[in-house]
Amino acid sequence: MKERPEIRSSEGKLGVLLPGFGAVATTLVAGVEAVRRGLAAPVGSLTQMQTIRLGKRTDARTPLIKDFVDLASLDQLVFGAWDPIPDDGYASAVNAGVLDRHEHLEPIRDFLESIVPMPAAFDPEYVKKLQGSNVKSGPNKRDLAEQIRADIRTFKEEQGCERCVMVWCGSTEIFLRPGAQHETLEAFEKAMEENDPGIAPSMLYAYAAIMEGVPYANGAPNLSADFPALEKAAVERGVPIGGKDFKTGQTLMKTILAPGFKARMIGLRGWFSTNILGNRDGEVLDDPASFKTKEESKLGVLEHILQPKMYPELYEDLYHKVRINYYPPRGDNKEGWDNIDIFGWLGYPMQIKVDFLCRDSILAAPIVLDLALFLDLASRAGMGGIQEWLSFYFKSPQTTPGLYPEHDIFIQHWKLKNTLRWMMGEDQITHLGQDYE
Repeated sequence: MKERPEIRSSEGKLGVLLPGFGAVATTLVAGVEAVRRGLAAPVGSLTQMQTIRLGKRTDARTPLIKDFVDLASLDQLVFGAWDPIPDDGYASAVNAGVLDRHEHLEPIRDFLESIVPMPAAFDPEYVKKLQGSNVKSGPNKRDLAEQIRADIRTFKEEQGCERCVMVWCGSTEIFLRPGAQHETLEAFEKAMEENDPGIAPSMLYAYAAIMEGVPYANGAPNLSADFPALEKAAVERGVPIGGKDFKTGQTLMKTILAPGFKARMIGLRGWFSTNILGNRDGEVLDDPASFKTKEESKLGVLEHILQPKMYPELYEDLYHKVRINYYPPRGDNKEGWDNIDIFGWLGYPMQIKVDFLCRDSILAAPIVLDLALFLDLASRAGMGGIQEWLSFYFKSPQTTPGLYPEHDIFIQHWKLKNTLRWMMGEDQITHLGQDYE
């Protein structure tokens, strides 16, 4: 374990920059303001509601995480966003239909209307089901990235922010694989100047954030900051990065259930998953190229948790299928249905059915809040590069090249808390069970 870092003070305003100002981002922003005004509780947020056991201390205190670690408070947060649709925060939240208009939006309408998205670096070639007029223009992608950098500096100055973080809340882009243009920063910058099709808009935001010293997390499954050029740049500049794809509905359930099956040595023959979703994300994923990106993210979870090569008689023949269907009447209220074919003693078959009727953005919003606060903490601690300890929040955790990601949510949770203990000079918990006493 490395030597405990010196952590700079959290004082001053923290700018939370959100590429994509749709359902997830407006639910986050409205929720934070509702909590600040005492209108609601921050349910789902570890930073605001969870306790942490303190190592081997005899007093066995279990303070809230926000009291244990020097995190920025909710009162310090100011929000900025980019979106191709010019709607302010109130109009966008009403359109998203996640939060009750009268109970949660009208009381904070003045605040939401004050947040107007900046023109986005957007290209419909990468998100084919979305159109908008609030879009940047420039001779090439490098110029667009420089415009985003200028936006960051302007926002920081106008809002009086000490620091900023950026969390991608935009739609899922088409599936791309890293290539030669992603290997070095020089190659990446040259590719931007040449309008290389392998450079997607989210990469421009990631590049701009890293070059401006702003921590960056990717909440979607598309290639964004998870390639050598930007990973190395983040290390060299001491900028924390993480991703990818917020772990919300169906995959959240898989990372809870699969470790239980493995712990009991229960076999799996098949796991069929289907989703219906009607918000903007669902419409975007109706495009096969964007669905391919999401599919790659969702399919890798079970293999990493179950380790079929280690337990071939239990998991090697597992058939895993994922489907996502756009169904407008459902709106943001996603339904994830799973049929799980298991087998037990002497190979006798059994089945489990899971029907998770969840609210996608309600589950995602506290993730964005926690990531913003933890990334800021990592930045103040000088922890540049990939933040593997934040894998808890992602479907496809970004890891150091050459290492496999951890998907077991309980191990992820343990690692997250142990990292916080280490940062604060406390003894780490070496037995998983102790953290849940």
